[in-house]
This record gives sequence, C-alpha cells and structure tokens, in this order.
Amino acid sequence: MTLQQIEYIVAVDRYRHFAKAAESCGVSQSTLSSLIQKLESELDITIFDRNHHPVKPTAIGEEIIGRAKTVLFSAAQVRELVATRKGESVGKISLGITSTVAPYILPKLFRYISENHPDIRLHIEETRVSAIVRQLERGEIDVALLATPVNNSDLLEIPLYRERLLAYVSPDEPLHGSDSLSVGRLPVETAWVLREGYCPDRKVFPFCTHRTDRQAVYEAGSVETLIKIVDENGGYAIIPELHIPLLQKSQQANLRNLTDPEPSREIAFVVHRNFVRERLLNILAGAIRTIIPPAMLNRRLEKYPITL
Repeated sequence: MTLQQIEYIVAVDRYRHFAKAAESCGVSQSTLSSLIQKLESELDITIFDRNHHPVKPTAIGEEIIGRAKTVLFSAAQVRELVATRKGESVGKISLGITSTVAPYILPKLFRYISENHPDIRLHIEETRVSAIVRQLERGEIDVALLATPVNNSDLLEIPLYRERLLAYVSPDEPLHGSDSLSVGRLPVETAWVLREGYCPDRKVFPFCTHRTDRQAVYEAGSVETLIKIVDENGGYAIIPELHIPLLQKSQQANLRNLTDPEPSREIAFVVHRNFVRERLLNILAGAIRTIIPPAMLNRRLEKYPITL
C-alpha cells in the first residue's frame, strides 16, 4: 500500500468517476485504475462498486476511504512541518467559514492576503458548522473560522475575538420603545431565528429552549436577509456587533442593547488536534488583527503569536 494508491481511492470517492479522478491526480485512467485494483488485490477486498453509476464505495470501502483521508492529512502535515522549518512558501490555505462570520472577515481577508502574501493561494468555502466540522475531521480543509464552542474533542479551538450580540427590533414591535432589553424577557413568538443562530450551551435566549408554532426559522443563515425579514414582517432578531457598520443609519435606530446578562459570542480558529501549520495560522491571525477592532481581540492573540 502506497500513499499514491491512497490518494487515488480518495480521488475516486470525491469525483465518483475514474476518468475525472485520474485527471485530478495528473495520471492516465488506466494507471489509476490499475493501482487501485492492485490495492484491492493486496487487501483482498473490493473498495468500489464499479457496476453502480456513478461509481460508489462498498461498505468496507467507505471505512477504508475514511481512514485514507486521515492518512493523507497526516502525510500533508509532515510535509508542512518540514516546509515550515525550511522557511518555504505556505502555498495553499483552505478555510471553512460560516455565513454568520463571513461578511465581516472575508472582504478584508482577501485584500490582506493579496497585498501581504501574494504567493498564497486562498481557497474558502462558506457552509454550515456541521459540514465544516466534518471537513476538519477528515482533513479536507486546513482551518475553520466560526463561533465556538464546537464541542468536539478531536478539534482545537484558538480564540480570536469576542463580540456583543444585539437585538434588531422592528419599529412595529412593542420592544422598540425600550432603550435596552432584558434577555430573559424577550418574547419567543416574535423572534426571527437563524438555524445556526446564537444558542450557546448556557441557553441565554428564551427561543433557544422554547419553541412555538408561530416561530419562523430562517434556514439559510444570512444576517443581512434576516434583517430584511424583520423590516418587512416585524418582530426582532439577534445580530452580531460587527454587522452594525453594514446597516443604514435608519436601520441602526432599530438596534437595542441586551442585558441580564449581556450576550456575546466568541469567534475562533478551529483546527484538527494533529494540525502543525503554525505559520499558516499566524498569517491568518495577522489578517484578523487588522480587521477586528482591538477592543474585541483576544488578549493573547493581540500580544503573542499562535503556538501549537
């Protein structure tokens, strides 16, 4: 069994097509197929069901491919460790990010990397937390940027900044007449809630634990669209502090501070516990320091480099 064979079976699993997998690996289809067949013969099992269209892994093949992804991830980490010691280019950075964080980070992150590290290829996927966690576990992405905790013992969280959460209240909502709102007294019925919203373990908001038939859930997860829903339909929503500059002045008049307690969320880098690319993390951390107001930054990040 070789790393090359492992790479090939992972590629076939990704594309579910031998020709496309071969093209992605830079080899002929016959070469890729031959080496996969040799691996199947060596293990005395069938990894792929070739009679199915598109091709799919067998039951044992699914398990092997899962382990193969971990092996490839570990091999990549060894290469990165050597490259770091040699001071070589970072190369490609693959980042997973959630939609409730992306609008406040990505525009300036792209610019920072382009101006300060033009040799870096940045690949970013905006998706759900559950998908990001799976990608981290399988070694399909390098790092994630999302709200924590993720409560996964295989993953390491590196705090970056903390931001307040505020209420965005429709002028038609009775709450609009108050300067500040007690979290525990927020009505459940008029809340508009993101599917991946703001429900930490301590269950601060009433709508985190009490559901009603009147409550609507916005599945896509865009804060901007959530605000438009409130503007059109009334009620209120919880939004992050960094969204304030994106609001029109008339909309900013609809913001209300939250108290008892004042809620906030922590945003962190999340990596696999086997991750070793310190230099990559510190490049991204350098970008975060230029994007996030100093008062929000984690004190350790503000003063010290990230060490793993």
